[in-house]
Amino acid sequence: MPETDDRDLGLLEAERSRLRAELGDVGDFRRGSLNEAYRRCGKPRCRCADPEQRGHGPVHLLTRSVAGRTVTRAVREGPELEKVRREVAAYRRFRGLVEELVEVNEAICGARPVPDVGSAEPDARRPQRGGSRRPSGPSSAPR
Repeated sequence: MPETDDRDLGLLEAERSRLRAELGDVGDFRRGSLNEAYRRCGKPRCRCADPEQRGHGPVHLLTRSVAGRTVTRAVREGPELEKVRREVAAYRRFRGLVEELVEVNEAICGARPVPDVGSAEPDARRPQRGGSRRPSGPSSAPR
């Protein structure tokens, strides 16, 4: 088995620290996707009845899945729309960083050396078995 290069492990651990710090800087985020929708009102003389027209709108919709169901809500044009856009973009960034962190962590797990099982020194992290043993026989002296 090839020796693990401590420099490689150190670089991976530094990358993991960087990703953790970046995760802390993500800020407010929310799941979902933001879409524009155009609707037809159904009035025969309205401009939306013309096949060349897109319809009324746009209406901005935030859609996300909650407990297996799709939940959609309208988002107002202006400051609310800009806020929701930033939050959805921050969520995409968050998901990307988490994916990178998982990949780096898996590389660290693969690069970390396996402890020698046959060594004479017990592993300090593993609790020792045994400990205090009660003497056999009666627990108190006979009277």
